[in-house]
Amino acid sequence: MTTNATTIASRLPLIAPELLRGLVPTMLINLLCAVVVTYLMRIGAGFVENLVFSMCIGTTAMVLIDCGRIFLWGKDEPNKPGFFLMLLIFAPLSFFIGNAIASALIGRPIEWFTLSQANNTIGIIVLILLVCVGATLFYWNREKMAALEARNVIIEKQAVQAQLQMLQAQIEPHMLFNTLATLQTLISTEPIRAQQMLDQLIHYLRATLSTSRSTQTSLGQEFELTKAYLGLMSLRMGLRLTYSLQLPDELKPTPIAPMLLQPLVENAIRHGLEPKVEGGDCTVRVNVHDGMLIVSVFDTGMGLSTTTSYNKPESIHLGLENIRARLDALYGPLAELTLTHNIPQGTVAQITIPLTALDPNPTR
Repeated sequence: MTTNATTIASRLPLIAPELLRGLVPTMLINLLCAVVVTYLMRIGAGFVENLVFSMCIGTTAMVLIDCGRIFLWGKDEPNKPGFFLMLLIFAPLSFFIGNAIASALIGRPIEWFTLSQANNTIGIIVLILLVCVGATLFYWNREKMAALEARNVIIEKQAVQAQLQMLQAQIEPHMLFNTLATLQTLISTEPIRAQQMLDQLIHYLRATLSTSRSTQTSLGQEFELTKAYLGLMSLRMGLRLTYSLQLPDELKPTPIAPMLLQPLVENAIRHGLEPKVEGGDCTVRVNVHDGMLIVSVFDTGMGLSTTTSYNKPESIHLGLENIRARLDALYGPLAELTLTHNIPQGTVAQITIPLTALDPNPTR
């Protein structure tokens, strides 16, 4: 008894959303029934009166059937024989309850089942039963389509995660080869600095390997990886590179997909600061504004080309389009990546993600 009471209590919150979701379709079905009863079956005193009765009877049927379905089966698919038996009981019951409510609303005496009304009453009950069955089949198919759509979304996200893991397994060749070449030069000329660079490279590779084995990370972990990468780059570029990492403590546990920030920092170094003779500064900053998580990478490098598209779907930059595709698949259309000019010089790459879309288990 306690288990049944607990089960019913846990299903109570499901009732209101289900009733609200079925309200508009039910109103349309009730309107159609009023038209059929008035102009095809030619029953009742007129359309307005029949509409009142149809609304009361149809809405009562919806409430009884939805509540019965939720109490008996919850979110599970109903047992078909049991469900149709429930329809056979609730269809005539809905007629009598709705009839009483409608009679009270229009101020006329309640007329129960009399011999003179038998044919009309039976006809209306059969009509209600058919409508209930039709509506039930409609909702059944709608639920199955929704389940299939949800499954497709999960499959799509899993495919994106598989592509992401392949991407994570690849160390950026340009950075790695240049670092090894620098190490080869420093071993004979500056062995202490070479040792520091080797230690930093090992630290970076360990951080990258750890990230590549997960489908979800946190901003704190992503910043540790970014710090290792920028530390390695600063040893290689020397005084030509300065950097700053700005992540509030309260945002460190925030879940995020891996390898969203890292490519933007690599782009800032490779395309912005490395080609510049005097180098420059790279700043990575995270903040929250109007329900959006904003991750920004500022550099004072070469800046954006004035003849190239960076923020349009037809952008030729495959790395940027890869990030945009992953953002859309993982966090929805409101998540975006934009590139703008940094004032007075350089580039700003910015990712915005709705806080409501940040799920600790994105593939669930």
